[in-house]
Amino acid sequence: MNYTIENNMLKVEISSKGAEIQSVKGTHTGYEYMWQADPKIWGRHAPVLFPIVGRLKNDEYTYDGKTYHLGQHGFARNQEFEVEKHTKESITFVLRDNEETRRVYPFKFELRVNYNLLNNLLEENFSVTNTDDKELIFGVGGHPGFNLPVNQETVKEDYYFATQPSEARVRIPLEGAYLNWNKRSLASTDSLITISDDLFKNDALIYELRGHDNKISLKTEKSKFHINVWTRDAPFVGIWSQYPKTDNYVCIEPWWGIADRQDASGKLEEKYGMNHLAPGEEFNAGFSIAYHGEEE
Repeated sequence: MNYTIENNMLKVEISSKGAEIQSVKGTHTGYEYMWQADPKIWGRHAPVLFPIVGRLKNDEYTYDGKTYHLGQHGFARNQEFEVEKHTKESITFVLRDNEETRRVYPFKFELRVNYNLLNNLLEENFSVTNTDDKELIFGVGGHPGFNLPVNQETVKEDYYFATQPSEARVRIPLEGAYLNWNKRSLASTDSLITISDDLFKNDALIYELRGHDNKISLKTEKSKFHINVWTRDAPFVGIWSQYPKTDNYVCIEPWWGIADRQDASGKLEEKYGMNHLAPGEEFNAGFSIAYHGEEE
């Protein structure tokens, strides 16, 4: 079921399946900011990633002597969430462990996803509570896809990414679906990154953010359209679009977790980038997106 939050600047539709944004439109312009999930290209809008981000080696891991199968980005994006609270400008969804999740992830948990509007800013907040009697090990993240307005005057290659603070960041390359840890390098994210189809021929661009506030902007010099994503305390971000199937959209993905390294042991307790939460404790994280239309 879809639910709506709105104010005088934005109207947002979110599905209870996966607690996934379906649409973000300008209240007055009707402009659609979000990718509309063409199944021939990429059939999602903005999935919530939990309890892993990225892919496990062979899509499996071991925990407490048992082997579990878990697909890319985890199961939350395919689960039905409950609505815990809903106001005109805010909504909170909750997912609790169930028989299906425990078959692939042997932990008790509560995952809350909150969306909150403030003028042209949409906040996406994650809360993970360990309701088990053992340590909870998890990753969580966002994966919003944004439309690139393309017309007679503006093409895809007119758009670029800009980052603040303006500084170099460590890039971790993917080899296949896994991190090639030995080839990580210092990337020139202090300069503009021009968008093109070939930018993603080796899959996502993954950067370490060192857990402090970062802003990644999607811009063009040919209009006033731009989107700002504040990653807040996310340790990683992925920038991605489908390749070789392509279209006029890109994703900016704040992550509190990351894909397996090529040298991963397969043990969940040893997986790089995971969060560890004691029984009864709560983890909070999130990011914010500011939408600026062409007409503003």
